[in-house]
Amino acid sequence: MTDTTVEKLEAAFPSGVIGRSEFRDTTTVYISSDQWHEAARFLHDDPDLQYNLLVDVYGTDRLKLGQTPRLAANYELYSIPKNKFLRVIVAAPDRPTDSSTNGKHGDLPLLPSVTDIWPGADWLERETYDLMGIEFSGHPWMHRILMPDNWVGHPLRKDYPLGGEPVYFEHDRQNPRFAHLGKQIMVGPSYLSDLPEDMDTEEHMVLNLGPHHPATHGVLRLAVELDGEIVLKVSPELGYLHSGFEKTGENKRYEKFIPYCDRMDYAAPMNNNLAYVLAVEKLLDVEIPEYAQFTRVICAELQRIASHMIWLGTHAMDVSGTGHALVMYCFQMRERILDIFEMVCGARMTTSYFSVGGLRWPLPGAFEDAVKSFLAEFKGYLKDYEAMLTDNPIWLSRTRGVGYLRAEEAIGLSVTGPLLRAAGVPLDLRKLRPYSGYDQFDFDVPTSTNADCYARYEVRILELGQSLRIIEQALTKIQPGPFRTADRKVALPPREEISSSMESLIHHFKLVTEGYRPPDGQIYYVAENPKGWLGFGLISDGTAIPHRLRVRGPSFVNLQATHTMAKGGYVSDLIAIIGSIDIVLGEVDR
Repeated sequence: MTDTTVEKLEAAFPSGVIGRSEFRDTTTVYISSDQWHEAARFLHDDPDLQYNLLVDVYGTDRLKLGQTPRLAANYELYSIPKNKFLRVIVAAPDRPTDSSTNGKHGDLPLLPSVTDIWPGADWLERETYDLMGIEFSGHPWMHRILMPDNWVGHPLRKDYPLGGEPVYFEHDRQNPRFAHLGKQIMVGPSYLSDLPEDMDTEEHMVLNLGPHHPATHGVLRLAVELDGEIVLKVSPELGYLHSGFEKTGENKRYEKFIPYCDRMDYAAPMNNNLAYVLAVEKLLDVEIPEYAQFTRVICAELQRIASHMIWLGTHAMDVSGTGHALVMYCFQMRERILDIFEMVCGARMTTSYFSVGGLRWPLPGAFEDAVKSFLAEFKGYLKDYEAMLTDNPIWLSRTRGVGYLRAEEAIGLSVTGPLLRAAGVPLDLRKLRPYSGYDQFDFDVPTSTNADCYARYEVRILELGQSLRIIEQALTKIQPGPFRTADRKVALPPREEISSSMESLIHHFKLVTEGYRPPDGQIYYVAENPKGWLGFGLISDGTAIPHRLRVRGPSFVNLQATHTMAKGGYVSDLIAIIGSIDIVLGEVDR
């Protein structure tokens, strides 16, 4: 199927397709920048291709790879009707000094925006501009998104320093104790951020919702344009928690980045770990034992339940008057799951239990009984949750008919997870592209066609029941076996072997001190997280440190649908809409 894609592209754009490559069962097509927009339209509209979901857009700085031009944009595409992925790489040529092309910054490489084809490219292109310094002509609002508008430079470029930008209090500026922190490149005072150009501040009121409002679930600011109480436009402002995970990951060995995954969507660390180690294992081409695969599935589904418990309890509390005790009941069940995680790995939230090649260690003996006890208890609580909310008149009035996001809108905005399934699209990677042994379990993909906040509630409630089914089946299927791959590319030699073999001792020493070195290549791996698709992109240059590490957070991508869902509704509906998206700001800002 992918070969057909390339052949059709080459036939339609003989001078535009300038190369192709295959790596780990993924096709990459290289397209010239001057024909990229037409080629993108072709990929989206052609009935034999239908790449209707733009999964990700991210930049690459090829300075240290010796490739020219230096910067390039990567487009990860997916066809929902055909169930196939495609990567397109478009080099961003340096703009001539006498260039007459339109752009906000004449010194930045320029590529055409694809927001008119895939509206979900909006924030992804802004992020690429912000962090990598590639501008997109025709973009509706080419502004920074994670860094302040007055930030100097583009942090993900390879010549941008790691560190060197502390902002400390003015009275400490000359303190010699802080001399080691480096040069301050950004002034400390705050400033007024720009509003979108199409917001009418003369005729309408613009209200700030957040960043300190408890219902924004973190430091999220919503600039809301109002005509009375009717919402005309919502513009989320992000970046208050930007932590530079990608920059950090490009300066750490592959295995050293696993603990950072815990701290993005900190409501679902096990799922984050799973997606990342699967990405590295794909890059290394490593096979994982069945025991480790089933263990990962059990832990990931327990984590899915725990994540949904945070969503359900806080969402019910946000809309008020719908049983404030529910948040305590939900957190009680989440605590049961965290007790199990603590038994498994010694941590409740920062688990880091999955490792590249398998698990840190095998499951403890009491694990199975603890999980079975939880499942029995949780089934009763799940019925109670539904009894409290499903037919609750206040809950219905706050969620039914509120925040419509129809299927075509959701796909266009790159929305995934429960939001997309609540619009009637049964897209679940565990079913369509199974990983970690999910193809061995019998479960359904809950959907709804109502596409409102209540439909998202229904879908997630049904997902909780399906997670229970998966865990029960996994407990019956799992058998004792190796918890880590035997592939010596990533696996340490057994302790008894080290004492008798000098080669094994040397191999152990080099793996621990230097890490493993994947072959040159580029991969992109997506897993079905509780909030949607979590994607990791890795580019290896043959060293133990990734040349490029990309993170696609579902909270970030799904949040840009806020305006579509809120337009025409009331201010109070915004609270229900944000809750129905289910965001974690650590993942939004990364």
